[in-house]
Amino acid sequence: MSEGTGDWAPADFEHHGRELLATIRQHFENVRDVPVARPYDAAELMSRLDGVMPEQGEEFSRVLADTWEKVVPDLVHWNHPAFHGYFSTCASFPGMLAETMTAALNVNSMLWKTSPSASALEHVVLGWLAELAGYPGESDGLLVGGASLATLYALGAARDAALTYDVREEGMGGPHAKVARIYTSDQAHSSVEKAAITLGIGLRNVVKIPSDDQYRMRPDLLEEAIARDVAAGCVPVAVVATVGTTSVAAADPLQPISEICGRFGVWLHVDAAYGGLFAFTSRMSGAAENVSVGDSLVVNPQKTLFVPLDSTALYCKRRGTLANTYRLVPEYLTSVHTGGTFDFMDLSPQLGRGFRALKLWWVMRSFGRSGLGSRLDHAMRLADDLRQLAAADADWQCPVPSRYPLVCLRYAPQGGAASDAQAVDVLNARIVKELNDSGEAFVSHSVIRDGYVIRVSLANIHTTGQDIEGLWALLNRTAKKCR
Repeated sequence: MSEGTGDWAPADFEHHGRELLATIRQHFENVRDVPVARPYDAAELMSRLDGVMPEQGEEFSRVLADTWEKVVPDLVHWNHPAFHGYFSTCASFPGMLAETMTAALNVNSMLWKTSPSASALEHVVLGWLAELAGYPGESDGLLVGGASLATLYALGAARDAALTYDVREEGMGGPHAKVARIYTSDQAHSSVEKAAITLGIGLRNVVKIPSDDQYRMRPDLLEEAIARDVAAGCVPVAVVATVGTTSVAAADPLQPISEICGRFGVWLHVDAAYGGLFAFTSRMSGAAENVSVGDSLVVNPQKTLFVPLDSTALYCKRRGTLANTYRLVPEYLTSVHTGGTFDFMDLSPQLGRGFRALKLWWVMRSFGRSGLGSRLDHAMRLADDLRQLAAADADWQCPVPSRYPLVCLRYAPQGGAASDAQAVDVLNARIVKELNDSGEAFVSHSVIRDGYVIRVSLANIHTTGQDIEGLWALLNRTAKKCR
């Protein structure tokens, strides 16, 4: 590469782009031969990657080759059809191409005027997503960098709406400060507690409501907790209910929870990051929780709609409350609004904002409503197949049913130490490590009332019934090896 002051020539960019796309194509054509993950030595990995920054620019072909030889092998391949850990995500091919175009255009959608089409398109896809989830389309909304941030932003607005003094001016420790409380299930995501830390509410003021035998928040205990705090002079800020809990994909009963919130005048935030976008599928018809009862809502297309990281939507029915908390406009960011335009920067603390809407638009148009629904139905069928395999084997347990494509498994071999819960916990932990180290698949775990469980999340657009059969065989081979 010649040294100079400019970029590659556009023709060189196209040439190198073809090199990259050809490499990615080969990767996906042979993806089932690629280890999902492999054991690594951190010191060796750092020594392999660390080095002196080159003085002169290097040929892209060498940079690409080094990436594939030195970096890719020690990635955990979240976009692999045998990756089933955490809430697995999937980047579809239309989404990948959209990310390329987004990077090339490199627009900033902080103000409507800084990139009108980007803001307009974000408004459009937010309406489409709201329709899929069953949430009012006229709500305030924006795309953010993850569900944890969405919950933080929503609870910030809830805090300011609940407290009777000006938190923006006085802060949480002002002369009129009161004890603020957030209520959530004992199964809620840790982002609720992180939000309490960040907002100055504090961990001790996150009230965890016990869940029932299906791991759903108990409304009766929620009502008792709020009433008790009101009597003690505390300020209930918000209730966070979950549709698709992290450990077992349970859904809190939103209707009775919303009625309690209504009686006490408390903000209801619905964390439907995982479960919210299954509502429009045929398999969930009539069975999905009604997320429209929430004052605010988060749904996560990056988890379920095959959109690359990161892509999360936050909505708020209480129009203007997000802006009341986050709008701050210095002179250099002022603009004139006509025709219903507004600035997305007013709805969160973030100023510079990438063009997240394009990948959503491309994916949703490429597959359509029915195509997305059939793909989610397929994932749910695969999960049912795995549950049926486990139910037919006396050595395996499936402790918690779920309609979502998240399966919790527990290996408790008959005639062994199945009655020793601690020994079974250790055995299942060993299975997870051994399976992940094999590179043939990747799973995660959780600890619930039944003990240590193996979590299998099914979200990849390329995962097939044969993959599930292979995973089941791998689980059994690994389990027998670890006994």
